[in-house]
Amino acid sequence: MTSAKQELHREEMVINMGPQHPSTHGVLRAVVTLEGETVRGVDPVIGYLHRCFEKICEQKTWTQVIPYTDRTDYVAALTNELAYVLAVEKLMGLEVPERAQYIRVIMAELQRIASHLLWFGTFGNDLGAFTPFLYAFRERETLIDIFEKTTGARLTYNYIRLGGVRNDLPADFERETLAFLEKLEKGLEEYHNLLIGNAIFEYRTKGLGVLTAEQAVAWGASGPTLRASGVAWDLRKSEPYLVYDRFDFEVPVGQKGDIYDRCICRMKEMEESAKIVRQALEGLPEGDVVGKVPRVIKPPQGQAYAAVEAPRGELGCFVVSDGGIKPYRVKWRSPCFVHLQLLDVIARGELVADFIANIGSIDIILGEVDR
Repeated sequence: MTSAKQELHREEMVINMGPQHPSTHGVLRAVVTLEGETVRGVDPVIGYLHRCFEKICEQKTWTQVIPYTDRTDYVAALTNELAYVLAVEKLMGLEVPERAQYIRVIMAELQRIASHLLWFGTFGNDLGAFTPFLYAFRERETLIDIFEKTTGARLTYNYIRLGGVRNDLPADFERETLAFLEKLEKGLEEYHNLLIGNAIFEYRTKGLGVLTAEQAVAWGASGPTLRASGVAWDLRKSEPYLVYDRFDFEVPVGQKGDIYDRCICRMKEMEESAKIVRQALEGLPEGDVVGKVPRVIKPPQGQAYAAVEAPRGELGCFVVSDGGIKPYRVKWRSPCFVHLQLLDVIARGELVADFIANIGSIDIILGEVDR
């Protein structure tokens, strides 16, 4: 016969975490089942940012869709535009000038750095370290200024267009970008000393939130979340698009698949993105920044899928055309939607105190989850 004390100990409790806005991830509600302070199950509840993005695309012309893609993963808007534009260009058979392809690579990699900087700052804030947030935004602000000079906007850009990009790079773009990269590389060393190499940070991240390679593949993980588990899959290497096959860079891979490895992969990715940008600026060819595009965009009947290596993983766009001026169907393959399902896998059996660290480690943006 079990005692009343034992029965009480074994009792489970269901609590709501949210709806809340943890850092910049978006509005999320997590129904967490606890036994004492141990997580026994997590049920993420989404839909608080639902904007009917995919359905709205059916009511807009092919070109008008581009600004709406910006507002899915709103901290990596340029890679959203790129995924959609590549899918439509594949459908239409459009040729993109070489200079425009280089500019797309440069902007996509700078966007990856900007996204990872924001993740670094907010993740430190999630764990109770406020100073890294200020450091990260200091660097990111310089980069956002470069984006503003180039595109006219600071967050949602509407810059990548069918057949190329909206406009050429400003005259002082190379000088300012190289100065930023030099500043960033010094900053990354500072970030390691400030947070990543901190004993408290290591205690809060090492051995926690473990996602095995088998689990990562089975659940469809991608990006740093997949690579931290030891799977060296990066679309820029595995299925090259644009001109990525011309650049020399490494794909950071973890070993244990824990929170710490996911952090390290993102930190190293910023270094590799800086290498790509330097090479692209050095080899940037002359020429047009937009190819020959019909005045009225009417892709032939058919369908196409294109995927890019976004900061959070494989971002895919599937488009269907009935031959008209509007998409018949647009479907978004969101890495954040896939990774949110992993919360139950990585948080189960761990303390509730580490739950927010697990959320931050998969770097979700709810605007992309809900669409």
